[in-house]
Amino acid sequence: MRTLLRGGRVIDPGTGFDGVADVLLNGEAVEAVGAGLEAPDAAEVDVTGLVVGPGFVDLHSHVHSVAGQRLQAMDGVTTALDLEAGLMPVDRAYAEAAAAGRPLHYGFSASWGAARAQVLAGIEPDASIESGLAVLGNPAWQRSSSSTELVTWLSLLEGELARGALGIGILMGYAPATEPGEFVAVAHLAAQAGAPTYTHVRELVEVDPAIPVDGSVEVVAAAGETGAAMHHCHVNSTSGHHIDRVLATLETARSEGSRVTVEAYPYGAGSTAVGAAFIEPERLRLKGLRPSSVVILETGERVRDAARLRQLRQQDPAAPCLLEFLDEANPRERGLLHRALAFPDAVVASDAMPVTWPGGRSESTEWPLPPGGTTHPRTAGTFAKTLRLMVRETGAWSWLEAFRRCSYLPSRILDDVAPAARGKGHLGAGADADVVVFDPERLTDAATYTDPTRPSVGVRHLYVAGTPVVSEGKLDPGALPGKPLRGEPR
Repeated sequence: MRTLLRGGRVIDPGTGFDGVADVLLNGEAVEAVGAGLEAPDAAEVDVTGLVVGPGFVDLHSHVHSVAGQRLQAMDGVTTALDLEAGLMPVDRAYAEAAAAGRPLHYGFSASWGAARAQVLAGIEPDASIESGLAVLGNPAWQRSSSSTELVTWLSLLEGELARGALGIGILMGYAPATEPGEFVAVAHLAAQAGAPTYTHVRELVEVDPAIPVDGSVEVVAAAGETGAAMHHCHVNSTSGHHIDRVLATLETARSEGSRVTVEAYPYGAGSTAVGAAFIEPERLRLKGLRPSSVVILETGERVRDAARLRQLRQQDPAAPCLLEFLDEANPRERGLLHRALAFPDAVVASDAMPVTWPGGRSESTEWPLPPGGTTHPRTAGTFAKTLRLMVRETGAWSWLEAFRRCSYLPSRILDDVAPAARGKGHLGAGADADVVVFDPERLTDAATYTDPTRPSVGVRHLYVAGTPVVSEGKLDPGALPGKPLRGEPR
């Protein structure tokens, strides 16, 4: 099928082009970009006055469902990857996603947490986000490894890379007291395999002076020592009030040649399982937070005190919650979020969470989604909110820079491990036909903490592998064109 997008403002961060042109899609690829293209056999779509660019590539999405990916499609995303946590075994993760169908392209890293849990705690992984959340608060896998255990779980990760994992996802923040040498060993493995790591770092020294090593320093030191490509996940949430120091640390490392990349999202609250190590009451206090900074997603309960938090952590450590780490209504703290996003070459990544309904249901093929779904608003609104803030409201980015941050740069992080990613993030002839078309004056997020499943507004068309998933602002519930993005065997 050929489609001609006629007369839009075309932005290609691969070449730096920003001007009025036509875009011709032919099957799963871009056939041509230019003025006055002729294609009599193509379906023509008038996109005059709209912005046309490569679909957004989200390196950090945990939705793993048709329902969640549909929210992301309305936010302009064409590829949604779980790289911070990953799933294990990756063969099963890919097979189950393919069997269910996906609106967007998908992929997974090798799961450091699942590999350690299998070896240290005897917990067999089943490639599900629900099981992953359940294990986060289990102390059995959070300890340091013996030399034999280390070799065993490293071999599991090596096997996952051989089966097409997109690098190694490292949840260091969930096991913050582990021996630093283990992290360096993972970095060596990644460097030898030519695969990136994606790390949720452990605590900063400002938060916990007793931490074995500062979380952000650990990433840059390991990258420098091993030569591994190392990605620092959601720097906004792990750095909080110390973002300026962390960004300076990262900038120094990059200037010295370390292969360190970074991501951020535009919200002052994160989301995880209530049993996570960093939600323990004493660790909250070290961060300058209180139990009342925690809100249980399913019930909306704002935790009243430390005793209640400990009770919730014991009763259901897998229960999803919000953790408010910055006050978006406070201009100074809002400025910290802005600086994380504005940091040179920081990419936008959502940390999108699963959508769940009462009773534990985590999937729906209905559209619009049935009422009562809970998630973090970043699932539905990260990219539209970022562009509203950084382009339209503050002028910090041009539209060209916005596409660099949301499409081009995240794709380039994957180039070495998955050569198929080289077709993503740009809009020249031969690029993948993953295209977003939006109204630059109307694009905005609509999801809130109290109504988190409201789709973003302003995406008029979205093509995934050349197939329209969104047309004239309406999502097609029958469109499931998403394909796997896998690493080359390492």
